[in-house]
Amino acid sequence: MFGSLGFTELILILFIVLIIFGAGKLPQLGEGIGKAIKGFKKSVHEADMIEAEAQAAQQQAAAAPQQAIPESTVQAQAPVQQPAETVQSVSRG
Repeated sequence: MFGSLGFTELILILFIVLIIFGAGKLPQLGEGIGKAIKGFKKSVHEADMIEAEAQAAQQQAAAAPQQAIPESTVQAQAPVQQPAETVQSVSRG
């Protein structure tokens, strides 16, 4: 990125920034830039982790149909019958 900029150009840019912002604002400016860079790196790292988790989940989903389900884990369930409720109508006359 700074391959084409030499030492003299960087000193000139720093001098212009010093004139524009003043000596009192430079530490605050540096702190703000540092926090921004740190936040950017953190979000990039989190995005990489989320992407890796998604790929792992896809691989597990693709491998799941290939695996056979052991018979001991499959339980047969008897059909459950619920008694029918009788409805009585009361007529008032």
